[in-house]
Amino acid sequence: MKYTNAHIPYGAYWSTPFCKWQGSFANLHPLKFAAEIARNELQKRQINPKEFTDLHLGNTVPSKSSFYGAPWVAAMMDADDITGPMVSQACATSARVIAGAASELENGNNGKILCITADRTSNGPHILYPNPKGPGGKGDAEDWVWDNFNFDPFAKNAMLQTAENVAAESGISTVAQNEVALLRFQQYESALANDGEFHKRYMVSPVVINPSGRKVIGTVKSDEGVFPSSVEGLAKLKPIMRDGTVTFGGQTFPADGNAGMIITTAEQANEISSNSDINIQLISFVQGRTKKGFMPAANIPACKNVLSEAGIGIADVKAIKTHNPFAVNDIYFAKEMGVKIEDMNNYGSSLIWGHPQGPTGMRLIIELIEELVLLGGGYGLFTGCAAGDTAAAIVLKVDV
Repeated sequence: MKYTNAHIPYGAYWSTPFCKWQGSFANLHPLKFAAEIARNELQKRQINPKEFTDLHLGNTVPSKSSFYGAPWVAAMMDADDITGPMVSQACATSARVIAGAASELENGNNGKILCITADRTSNGPHILYPNPKGPGGKGDAEDWVWDNFNFDPFAKNAMLQTAENVAAESGISTVAQNEVALLRFQQYESALANDGEFHKRYMVSPVVINPSGRKVIGTVKSDEGVFPSSVEGLAKLKPIMRDGTVTFGGQTFPADGNAGMIITTAEQANEISSNSDINIQLISFVQGRTKKGFMPAANIPACKNVLSEAGIGIADVKAIKTHNPFAVNDIYFAKEMGVKIEDMNNYGSSLIWGHPQGPTGMRLIIELIEELVLLGGGYGLFTGCAAGDTAAAIVLKVDV
């Protein structure tokens, strides 16, 4: 879909640091945590939550009372007169939340839409489904996070196997994956330069952990769980699957965190923006799907179609951000799209700082915007694969 009316006010977005699962955010309720962060960030920007007409929520891992979704999150932010959808589309959740808000603006909603994405892969639910016909009435059990990472009911394989399938078909070696993993770590380190100057452009820091409201139990200042990479360290790691190529160094890790973004009309974006000289417009959104068991390859049809919808080519794109759960993703993308590995994912990517699912894409899009501002504007491309051998892609344009 192509957009003409959807804009993001500069600076009207944020992301918490991401913490590796079972880390500092492991015992925070993801929706309560996201609502608290959003309330605080809006207050910093002197934006009244009651100004919003809608709230679009992205959440993929159920938590207690998450049945009440967006209306509950809105109420916790003192915006109890608005509502909206709750979207769960695995790793494509952020892109779909943003696309949904943009589509409303295209179809006559001239308000201010708040988009919040939040997930906690830590302490994911262990679900028992009733099965009266089971032996002795025994139910069917599912570990929401772990079991779904490890088994696609259609493709009959784990997500890791999809990376191995693409690697085998395309001749992608462990050595090549190690080179990309090291490069992505070095790019992430550039975001930490000058006391984290790049992250300070959007990241909520410090995050004070106070779940009871009475006692502070910790403080998180930056991403937690990032593992330093080196040539020697990566070379020591063995592939996880027998006869495979993907090591722990060549894939991301589950994480916890949340992000937020305002999407509105050009006029209202200009009013909210922290710098009215910067204009950010959403241009197009497209989904893609590839053959069964080849998830990383789904980015290609999504990107080719989203660029076509935007009326541009890959050569017109000034910055690229990918959700890369595997180093295989970026190697395959670069080959198929005709771009250089080093021209993607400046300042970091989910391969390095982890994957809370819902907010992953939103943080990448926020970083894409900030990179384009530093580059003096231009077109930006985001893409990310998702469960079910699917992907989503967004093109946006920044004018400075």
